[in-house]
Amino acid sequence: MTLLLGALSIGLILALLGLGVYLSFRVLNFPDITVDGSLTLGAAVAAVLIISGVDPHIATALAFVAGCAAGALTGFIHTRLRINGLLSGILVMTALYSINLHVMGRSNVPLLESPTLIRTFSEHAGKGDATLLGWPVRKADLGALAGLALCVTAGTALLFWFLKTRLGTALRASGDNPQMMRALGVSVDRQVILGLALANGLCALSGAMLAQYQGFADVQMGIGMIVWGLASVIIGEALVGRAGLGTLLIGAVMGSVLFRLLVAIALRWGLDPNDLKLITAGFVLLALMAPRWIRARSGEAAA
Repeated sequence: MTLLLGALSIGLILALLGLGVYLSFRVLNFPDITVDGSLTLGAAVAAVLIISGVDPHIATALAFVAGCAAGALTGFIHTRLRINGLLSGILVMTALYSINLHVMGRSNVPLLESPTLIRTFSEHAGKGDATLLGWPVRKADLGALAGLALCVTAGTALLFWFLKTRLGTALRASGDNPQMMRALGVSVDRQVILGLALANGLCALSGAMLAQYQGFADVQMGIGMIVWGLASVIIGEALVGRAGLGTLLIGAVMGSVLFRLLVAIALRWGLDPNDLKLITAGFVLLALMAPRWIRARSGEAAA
């Protein structure tokens, strides 16, 4: 049960990453690779501020702002300097590796003795054990899970609210039909910068929460996270199908949690942790190809 709670907790944390990837890849239709660097940037900023005595709430908020700055830089390079979107993300992601090292001052920053949001959630739940579905679990683990669930719910609701506002609707329309928005006098370039800033802010927020949950920030922790975010989005879309905006956002959260549970089960059954990234990439490839296979089989059956 402890393994299950841990998988659920990490799945919820990385759901923020999934929401960020959904915003860039699905809403803006922008292949943003900045994610791998912005997630680590959020973890680095939060960890350094926390060990410097800054309140964890403020440190986490500033990590979000740092991620927004990274995303805005990618958008600026793409829209103002006219660099290919994919290459823009790669350039910023590469630069962020050195920036993250400068922010942390070393490759790893421990948080084991520092106050964190996760520790605050756990302390509110009290000490001792509780019973969940007949299994004994630590109240601290339940408190951390409940706090993370509340944070992700609030983040998803705020993102849904923003995308339903006039500015958010313009952002969605700019990704869906940029030519029409330009004809209406809307600055699509500004919308792209705004959308990428918000997307990478969510990714950095995920990194900040992940560092506080794991008890450390590491310069390598963001490598390959873009694949995780894509997996969350793809699984979520498979779960909810063609649905409204709110359902798709919930689907991204569900996809992240389910994917983490599948990973935890695979590790429990003896999967070599060294093969985790390989298995993840293969799973995403299958998830991308599965809808095409299903449509092809359906067409053959109808014929």
